[in-house]
Amino acid sequence: MLNLAIVSPFIIALIVPLLYKSLKRVHTGWFVLIVPIVLFLYLVQFIPSVASGEVYIYEVPWIPSLGINFTAYLDGLSLILALLITGVGSLVILYSIYYLSKERESLGHFYVYLLMFMGAMLGVVFSDNLMVLYLFWELTSISSFLLIAYWYHRRQSRYGAQKSMLITVTGGIGMLAGFIMLSTMMDTFSIREIIANVAGYTDHALFIPAMLLVLLGAFTKSAQFPFHIWLPDAMEAPTPVSAYLHSATMVKAGIYLVARFTPVFGGDAVWFWVVSLVGMITLFWGSFNAVRQTDLKALLAYSTISQLGLIMSLLGIGSAALYFDASNAASAMYSIAIFTALFHLVNHSTFKGALFMVVGIVDHETGTRDIRKLGGLMTIMPVTFTLAVVGSFAMAGLPPFNGFLSKEMFFTAVLDVTQLSFFSIDTWGMLFPIVAWIASVFTFVYSMILVFKTFLGKHQPEKLEKTAHEAPIGMLISPVILASLVIVFFFFPNLLGEYLIKPGYAAVMPTFVGVEGYDTQFNISAWHGFNTELLMTLGVVGFGVVLYQLWPKWEGVYALFPRKWTLDNLYNRSLLTLENQSTNFTNRYMTGNMYHYMVYIFIAILVIVTGVVAYTGAISIDSSNDAPISIYEGFIAAVMAVTALSIPFAKSRLTAILLNGVLGYLLALFFVFFRAPDLALTQLVVETVSAALFLLCFYFLPEWEKEARKPRIKVMNAIIAVSVGTLVTLLALSVQNNRFFDSISSFYENAYELAGAQNIVNAILGDFRAFDTMLEVVVLLIAGLGVYVLIKLKPKKEERGQDVEGE
Repeated sequence: MLNLAIVSPFIIALIVPLLYKSLKRVHTGWFVLIVPIVLFLYLVQFIPSVASGEVYIYEVPWIPSLGINFTAYLDGLSLILALLITGVGSLVILYSIYYLSKERESLGHFYVYLLMFMGAMLGVVFSDNLMVLYLFWELTSISSFLLIAYWYHRRQSRYGAQKSMLITVTGGIGMLAGFIMLSTMMDTFSIREIIANVAGYTDHALFIPAMLLVLLGAFTKSAQFPFHIWLPDAMEAPTPVSAYLHSATMVKAGIYLVARFTPVFGGDAVWFWVVSLVGMITLFWGSFNAVRQTDLKALLAYSTISQLGLIMSLLGIGSAALYFDASNAASAMYSIAIFTALFHLVNHSTFKGALFMVVGIVDHETGTRDIRKLGGLMTIMPVTFTLAVVGSFAMAGLPPFNGFLSKEMFFTAVLDVTQLSFFSIDTWGMLFPIVAWIASVFTFVYSMILVFKTFLGKHQPEKLEKTAHEAPIGMLISPVILASLVIVFFFFPNLLGEYLIKPGYAAVMPTFVGVEGYDTQFNISAWHGFNTELLMTLGVVGFGVVLYQLWPKWEGVYALFPRKWTLDNLYNRSLLTLENQSTNFTNRYMTGNMYHYMVYIFIAILVIVTGVVAYTGAISIDSSNDAPISIYEGFIAAVMAVTALSIPFAKSRLTAILLNGVLGYLLALFFVFFRAPDLALTQLVVETVSAALFLLCFYFLPEWEKEARKPRIKVMNAIIAVSVGTLVTLLALSVQNNRFFDSISSFYENAYELAGAQNIVNAILGDFRAFDTMLEVVVLLIAGLGVYVLIKLKPKKEERGQDVEGE
């Protein structure tokens, strides 16, 4: 069952610490590796049936009264992501076995976090319920936070983990608000039901706000501009984490969310413009900034941002097809962008995963990732160099690698945008191919930098921390497999397209399944003749070579962007300002003075409750049904009032404590008058214990501050006390005349039949509320013991004097 596939990584994560402690001679990764391999093989068996149009639903009731069930839904889209999560996860764990030393690293923690993340990602892509999806969504943020901060002794690791969590969790909370809006509109948490019934709600007032909030969650998670700033700092994580989270899985969660909700919001102009433009801006900005990086992982981080922007823009462009009827010829043309997005999603996971592992090998075997210190590694690390060429050239969009195919299809999609005549795009349509081409040029440049600056040129052993050498075979297996897939997907793209990409497309664009030309529009070919796309590619290569050769002459352009105006600096300054201001604000009211705290609490009660009562007109007093007040009750009430009014004007703490005790004992007399001796006895005990505690504290308190004896303070105390007392009294009197439910007292009238008791109070305390009463007695016992211990431990006066002298 799919539900078990989601839960199994969490179950194994509970066992990992035991394995780590008991099997110290064997690397823990070998046992953890079994989990993703088994899950991958389990999911592979669904490929033929899903390719033929089957979907699978497994539901486990969770909170059925609220419509929240643990529903796992497997279709073409979720299958693509699940295979990446488990397939790349298997290769990453295999890679980590050789990358992380079992002697120097806390592998128990690492693999627990990694399995938590794997289970959370599977939960995201399989969940049909909005609330369950959100649960797993935030679990990915928490587990990625732990993975990024794995080397917590490093300041930058802690900073990167905090940054990623703040940004992604903030977006996740916005996404939750969008989910609640969707469920409010359509009265369901099921994504399938929302997709089926969305047509009647596109004009709803909450439709656009829900859309924007869902996109906020997707953009923060998939590092779209301007939320991309967390991804470069997350590179402080170990390289296996970067290869898994930041190339193949976590950052793809936002892509998945946009693809999943395209049938809901696609076709709307706001969705088209926001998704497309954010994707294009991210594509350009990521590629532009990748060129200037000197750290290999930072370069890959910005390249990942750029590639995610490319996929996001394709999803936005493809949503335009939903504007037309499914049988319209234009629909097929624009919907190809969705197919291309899914195709490039898979391609990117293969070549970028391989590149992250290559960079990890370079770092592992040379001790540095600084491009300025590297060079001449081609002959020393020939296998790693070959893998770098395959991954980088695929990223640059060169044949014979899979990135070339999806890049050509991307050019086709942005050229098709220029033919759109709706969404007010007529004027701005040319910007899409222009920005795409410029970003592709920068992509070519940074791909060449990665290969040639690292592996060609002069070798500089004196700048390396280690003597460079080729990685062990075990560390090369995973990137070799991924690099092989890069080439295989180029020569056999339609095998991938038929069995994985096409079913994924059907899940994103269900209304297009079965229309005329559906089966023929997904043919992937490496050669389409001499067309505009090929000319754009040739221009990218030619102009990219020129820029690479002239890099020293134009790198100064980056100086035009002062660091103090960068988004990173804005984030850091905003965070620092918030911390400073919150500290100042907290210090203003957290004075350490109990008197101040009580004043704040009572004033807040007065303002909030009085405001609500004034707004609702809730207070209404009717004394016609009240019992008459006897002379004894009136006399005691008057004495209590005088006592209470005297407390604010007491001249010492001792006087105030005694007056407060008088109030408590007078209240016990009321219980005697009302024939409740049990309550009276309880009140006497509690009041005695409270008075003893007050006196005990009084013994250690410093001299009463002079400010407390000022007339101004006393008047304010009296005003607050009288106001709160009046408000509570009015509320209590009003409650008697606002009964919304029948009294339960009639149930206790049968105390003799139900509990064999002739005293209703005893029956309530001893039978109906037996456990509650027992716990109350235990609390009183603990309080009494505490008072006794404090009194017995009270130091003598001479001992206190010695302590003072010692200080």
